[in-house]
Amino acid sequence: MANDISGFQGAVAGLSLTDVIQLKGHNKYTGCITVEYDELTGAIYFADGEIIHAELGVEVGEDAIYRIIKWPGGTFNIHPEMTSTVCTIHYRTDFLLLEALRRMDEENAGVPRQMSSTANVSPRRTMSKVAARLMEIGGITYAVLLDKQGHPLQDSSIEAAALAAKGFFLAKSGNQLGELLGLGEIKAAAVRTRNFDLLMYDSKQHYLSIAVDPASNLDNVESEIRSALIPAK
Repeated sequence: MANDISGFQGAVAGLSLTDVIQLKGHNKYTGCITVEYDELTGAIYFADGEIIHAELGVEVGEDAIYRIIKWPGGTFNIHPEMTSTVCTIHYRTDFLLLEALRRMDEENAGVPRQMSSTANVSPRRTMSKVAARLMEIGGITYAVLLDKQGHPLQDSSIEAAALAAKGFFLAKSGNQLGELLGLGEIKAAAVRTRNFDLLMYDSKQHYLSIAVDPASNLDNVESEIRSALIPAK
């Protein structure tokens, strides 16, 4: 029975779940770890060794990963074939593990939940200020600022490289179409894909590529983006 489980059992014998997460980080793993405990199943997605997304029922992101790590035991499986285009976690993996341990220590000691220490440290993966500002908008799963050659600025993550490539391709394709139709350069474009909506904005020196959850209202998200990029006077 699940209540009798002590420790995690999985494809890597003798290692705890946090050990496996750290090992996958060192190995620059891209893929998924699924974790089962009692009747619950969680999924932790990696890109180039960093946790980018976690799911546990209706919970996603940090809430999901902290709950999974708190489980006293269970089973886990490695799935390198499973990847995600969604990015709901933007903190480094080492910080996530330390924060999870801190929360468990406080709960075991009966200490009331404190505000997360993330506001007082800099554990986020590096990204441009404009991308970080846009990440605060509900529905946006990732954003990256890129130069006119398509290179991400201030963000070396694998998700930034992938999103930059898509945004750059959309910008170039839009401009070619604009020339054919006599419309000139396209300054903004939107494409709906199976997994996310892709927005591209063009300025004199940069492109901005944004992935949006397809369940979100795109008009509302675009309105918030404009407000963030052009503050009210």
